[in-house]
Amino acid sequence: MGKEIRNLLIVGVDTVFAAFSAKKAGYNVYVADYFGDLDLKRVCNDFMAVVKQVEGESSGKIAENFNPEAFLELAKNLSKRYKIDGVIVSSGLDDNSDILYELNSIAPIIGNSPSIFENVRSKPYFFDELECIGLQYPATEVVNDFSKAEKVASRIGYPVVVKPMVGFAGSEVRLASNKRDLKKILSSFKSECALIQKFVKGTPASISILAGKDDVKVISINEQLLGLPSVYQSEPFGYCGNIVPLQVSETLSKECMTIANEIASHFNLRGSNGIDIVLPKNGEPYVIEVNPRLQGTLGCIEKAFGINLIEAHIEACLNGVLPMTLEPFAFCARLILYAPRRIYAPDLTSIPEIWDIPLPNSVIEAGEPICSILTQGKSPNSSIKKACRIARKIYGGLRVA
Repeated sequence: MGKEIRNLLIVGVDTVFAAFSAKKAGYNVYVADYFGDLDLKRVCNDFMAVVKQVEGESSGKIAENFNPEAFLELAKNLSKRYKIDGVIVSSGLDDNSDILYELNSIAPIIGNSPSIFENVRSKPYFFDELECIGLQYPATEVVNDFSKAEKVASRIGYPVVVKPMVGFAGSEVRLASNKRDLKKILSSFKSECALIQKFVKGTPASISILAGKDDVKVISINEQLLGLPSVYQSEPFGYCGNIVPLQVSETLSKECMTIANEIASHFNLRGSNGIDIVLPKNGEPYVIEVNPRLQGTLGCIEKAFGINLIEAHIEACLNGVLPMTLEPFAFCARLILYAPRRIYAPDLTSIPEIWDIPLPNSVIEAGEPICSILTQGKSPNSSIKKACRIARKIYGGLRVA
């Protein structure tokens, strides 16, 4: 543990696993979170949440209530109560550099600076830089009206992926197979600007890395679970969890190491970062984006590899120290369950595999997250099967609100 770091402030949407990791590493943990789930309350020294879960009352919808400014206000309030030594960023704020600069003024961000967030999240710049360093990515262009979008899609070739310029967890990402699809998707976007990207068929995956000043370590290559109807994820590319690690060939592993080294050194990344990729059946991986902060794989990686990622992240950022090469001793799956309809949150406090535990009898709207399931197994299949069995039991006992 860093000698000068005692009080950590973790900020973002997906903070429970990070909070547990930080507590195990010996830090005082303060969190500015979105949901304020029960297990977060148990582990934190103190926390504040955007959502106030109340029995019999709705927690609302993320798409309607999400406001990056709210996290900043919570962080400021916590910093008035406690002497914060460092800030660690989780998901939800990647595209809000103004918020990140203000968080950095509360206490130094341990990890990438706000300017590095800007560089890797500025899509035209990011893909231009990938071109410069010779990494493969899907043909991508920014458009600001339907006419340009139609021309770009025709040139790239359907199907194309249509993405908002800002967002997280796959929200509002759509697949357009023709001109009619494209027009319908763009008309639903709040902003006139969007990304049009060639759809690459393959396995969605991510590379989890730790970056020091002079070196990079690939911790794990992970399978991403996206848009699963079985857990009622209504977004076609919506995040549903991971299986860690993903078993790949030695050739593919080396290609992922090259990607990690090139991106980390070129963009000057620090600490824990995730690189989203697509693995086609044949050929090299396609780089999709960089998540320059803690990722949703944190809990799985810690269980599969026996590492404390918060401790490793801080060591990499402050001291440039990276762990030795790690070998997994198990496979771990994270499965996020979403509400099939408007429901009362079940009591999940007695199930050890459940994380992100909602307040029992609070109301969860259709399509909103219920909880996460974290399971281990001797194979990828056995780990996800365990999670699916638990999911079926939970879904079978839900009460309509």
